[in-house]
Amino acid sequence: MDDVDHRLIAALRHDARAALSDLAVQLGLSRTTVRARIERLRAAGVILGFSVVLKEDVTQDAVRALMMIGIEGRGADRIKRQIMGLPEVRAVHSTNGRWDVIVELGAGSLEALDRVLDRVRRLDGVATSETSLLLSTRHPGR
Repeated sequence: MDDVDHRLIAALRHDARAALSDLAVQLGLSRTTVRARIERLRAAGVILGFSVVLKEDVTQDAVRALMMIGIEGRGADRIKRQIMGLPEVRAVHSTNGRWDVIVELGAGSLEALDRVLDRVRRLDGVATSETSLLLSTRHPGR
């Protein structure tokens, strides 16, 4: 992928329904080139699909956080399954480094977030955790 591919992906992240002609003007390319690049990125598996983001997807969680979790022993798979069952969980990421798992959380209030943090911390095998509140979010190309 080159710089043009990265700029094209950023434009599609901003508006996946943008007309090819609008993308072409924005990127300084021909419409045919934009279409060919999108098809090449799809064929290579870089672009897996397009999705719709609803207003409720963005506004439903008054409080959002990332919870970094350190797990003792070999219980990572079990703990991830248990965490995935919590309704406040938006995503679970395996990672390397200091933390074993990073969990994206969304809740309606700080109190609700506090309750889910407590539930996760009490899971057998969770050794340490650190949580950061998400204050604002910017997306590439917006």
